[in-house]
Amino acid sequence: MSGGTDSSVAALLLQDAGYDVTGVTFRFYEKDGCMEYLEDARDLCTRLGIPHIIYDARELFRERIIDYFIREYMEGHTPVPCTLCNNYLKWPLLSQLADERGIYHISTGHYVRKIKGNDHWYIQCGKDADKDQSFFLWGLPQEILERMLLPMGDLTKAEVRQIALERGFLKAAQKKDSIGVCFCPMDYRSFLRMEISDGTIQPGKFYDTDGNYIAKHEGYPFYTIGQRRGLGIDLNRAVFVKEIIPSENRVVLGDLKSLERMEFRLKDWKMVSSDALLGKEDVIVKIRYRKQSNRCKVTLLSDNTLQVTLFEPLTAIASGQAAAFYREDKVLGGGIII
Repeated sequence: MSGGTDSSVAALLLQDAGYDVTGVTFRFYEKDGCMEYLEDARDLCTRLGIPHIIYDARELFRERIIDYFIREYMEGHTPVPCTLCNNYLKWPLLSQLADERGIYHISTGHYVRKIKGNDHWYIQCGKDADKDQSFFLWGLPQEILERMLLPMGDLTKAEVRQIALERGFLKAAQKKDSIGVCFCPMDYRSFLRMEISDGTIQPGKFYDTDGNYIAKHEGYPFYTIGQRRGLGIDLNRAVFVKEIIPSENRVVLGDLKSLERMEFRLKDWKMVSSDALLGKEDVIVKIRYRKQSNRCKVTLLSDNTLQVTLFEPLTAIASGQAAAFYREDKVLGGGIII
């Protein structure tokens, strides 16, 4: 329970359904020391008459998520902190706390559903396409999927806010949605400048795809594959970041066509069922939260990476990003692009 609208209404609905609910608030990161969310979650639990647990996971979050985030940018990659947090921190921690208290079911305010097929549980897209969070949950194991309750999956955000209003939880109903990464919601570059020692990130050079010098840049970690805006140059034509070479502090720019690729590989992959994914030609891959749904064929290679062969070219495929596989609205698995 973050103290926000979604987890608050999730708790309400679970209690309405007859469950004995215990609220858990994780202390992951507190921007500028703000702890209002703890009070909001505690107050809501008091009103519902349910126990409330506060679990301090700030050191763990720093080690597994923030340090990873910084390291990936310094290696010229594009990290996916929300994916890693959900699959390897938030849900496993929730499961651990439940086990310690003899509680079977675990739940959050995620806008997703789940479905069972061929003896396997699958994450399924939520009803609200604008809020669907299935892209972030491809790495959860069966033992967690089986225990999940997902009361927001069949609701839209507007319906959730209305429920909160009707039940008199005005503050929860009016809370703004969080945007972007929780520890740097607006601009990761400012966060890097704050976290990285002075002088570590140095100005470098932009080049075109033929190796010709174009202009200076502020330092390669401040750019991502596919970036067009914020380059600080004017060439009277659209150019995009095509390649980042950390060892040379070099950023290569090209036109959009030069960014197209027909294949890529994944590490650290998870799949619900190999029979449902490998070698099939009706699989959809997404490398963005809401964009770029492309048909593909997935093959397991001898080095234990997944080869993703696209039916149509895809632009801005960046090392470090996540890729999630779907069949219709069902999540088949995913992995990290290398």
